[in-house]
Amino acid sequence: MSTKPVPEGYPWLMPYLYVDGAAAAIDFYRSVFGATERLRFAAPGGKVGHAELQIGDSVLMLADESREMGALGPKTVGGTAMSIVIYVADVDAAVAQAVALGAKVLQPVENKFYGDRTGQIEDPFGHKWDVSTHVEDVPPEELARRAAEMMSGG
Repeated sequence: MSTKPVPEGYPWLMPYLYVDGAAAAIDFYRSVFGATERLRFAAPGGKVGHAELQIGDSVLMLADESREMGALGPKTVGGTAMSIVIYVADVDAAVAQAVALGAKVLQPVENKFYGDRTGQIEDPFGHKWDVSTHVEDVPPEELARRAAEMMSGG
């Protein structure tokens, strides 16, 4: 029997976040996104060497920063060049909870042309999240029309 290229229970792609304060980040993601902790390995000094969180059908991996390994979070390096997209049952409630726990709103929650209600936050650890709830199924032709209208400034 051959070994599968992806272990059972893991998706093909998952983000791995480095944060200054991984234990606090785990609590934040649990409270805001309903994450459940699958695994945690301790590192020296009470740090998190590796943790895995389940969010819906996805896995989020994270660890405390490690200068020795070149694993630095966005606050240490002065920003991030990406945003993580996450769907939640109630975007307004999730963003409000995130803000109550120290997140900063980068784009307020609003209905988007593509059928999602979306807002963007920066979590207390410097990672950007596009938080969405799907509110409308938009057929491809209508989506193309709306996109063209939005891109033309209409």
